[in-house]
Amino acid sequence: MAKIAIIEDDRLLRQQLALSLSKQHEIVEAGDRIEGELLLRQEKPALALVDLNLPPSGKCEEGISLIETARAEHPETVIIVMSGNTDPHETLKAVQAGASDYFKKPFDLGELKLIIHRALEMQEMRTDNLRLRDELQRKYSFDNMIGNSPAMIRVFESIRRVAETTAAVVIRGESGTGKELIARSIHYNSKRNEQPFVSVNCAALPETLIETELFGHERGAFTGAVAGHTGRFELAHEGTLFLDEIGSISLMVQAKLLRILQEKQFERVGGTKQISTDVRLITATNENLEEKVSRGEFREDLYYRIHVFPINVPPLRERKEDIPLLLYHFLRLFCRENGIPVKKFHPAAMESLIDYSWKGNVRELENLVQTLILMSDEEMIGLQHLPPSVRGYDSASLPLLSGIPESGIRMDEAVEQFERELLRTALDKTKGVKVRAAEMLGIDKNRMKYLCRKHKF
Repeated sequence: MAKIAIIEDDRLLRQQLALSLSKQHEIVEAGDRIEGELLLRQEKPALALVDLNLPPSGKCEEGISLIETARAEHPETVIIVMSGNTDPHETLKAVQAGASDYFKKPFDLGELKLIIHRALEMQEMRTDNLRLRDELQRKYSFDNMIGNSPAMIRVFESIRRVAETTAAVVIRGESGTGKELIARSIHYNSKRNEQPFVSVNCAALPETLIETELFGHERGAFTGAVAGHTGRFELAHEGTLFLDEIGSISLMVQAKLLRILQEKQFERVGGTKQISTDVRLITATNENLEEKVSRGEFREDLYYRIHVFPINVPPLRERKEDIPLLLYHFLRLFCRENGIPVKKFHPAAMESLIDYSWKGNVRELENLVQTLILMSDEEMIGLQHLPPSVRGYDSASLPLLSGIPESGIRMDEAVEQFERELLRTALDKTKGVKVRAAEMLGIDKNRMKYLCRKHKF
């Protein structure tokens, strides 16, 4: 039940309003401006019905003063004005002071309830939007970005430097390195953070659709265009447009994109009306744009337009010191989301995960952690829970297990790796008890000590 304040000097009218609204709402009352200001300060209602001509003076200025005070001290409270005066100037003053709506006395209770219902709905939407915006800003704040390797510290510093500017940014890195996360961090730490962030994966759209997706189309522009379509540039107006895999768009679309960046205007497909746009453009690619320019596959003038501030995101295999941080971040996150007590990684499993090449980068790591949480019933995630490829038992890393390839192998390295994996598995199964691991491997304690020193277990 929303709390509603009724600030009205006519006691009978106030009681009538309270009686009519009390079934759906919690009602608090005041009879003059001074009581009304105190009531708003103490009760913080969702909505206030305010008479303009309040005591002590009974003039319109009393209600206007109350509205101005309420807007300054309680901006979340919706103000609806009640007035028996037909002077439109007084109503205009009330709206200028911060009132959301007004109705004249005498009034229809059904109409009043509808006005209140709509006002509360709008307030709830505004509150939800503010909450969502605050959540997004917290989620993509610099404090929530994971990594303490020198390479990632340079990336974070680049984000801080460019976020408050209007410069075009190109984010370069392999698939799965978190390029969209970086783009969102730039947006939500910029002055445009209250406006839309619109993301487009250019590689996922067929060439026949990407133009209409970016620029929109008019009704009848082509067969099947039964209605107009708003493009992503319009949707991102005054916000940020993120074009992922920018290198995949055709030369024709590149030409139109270049024109928009130069003139800040465009037409929808099939249209003639000039549409102005104000977007901050962030692009991303995992391709070598310089090679594409030299082959004539990417416009050189567009390249220089988007390449104002490059951010290079290193692959995960080049910043292995960040892997434990990421593993425990996703471990806590997914355990909490699934209502599971937080699990741990056995040291042997952690070492395998750090040594793994992570061709899919952070995305692959995130997906693997989620799988491990759901597939393991134990508190400790051990080596036995990891996929064979991560443990090192795939044919690429241990060719002895699948035959010798035509290209041959380095026998000493293969035997050494196999020895290491056997030792790691035994220690994992015995939860690190070396005596039991030695028994499992059929070796004495002296050889066990030697192997542990050799392989740094």
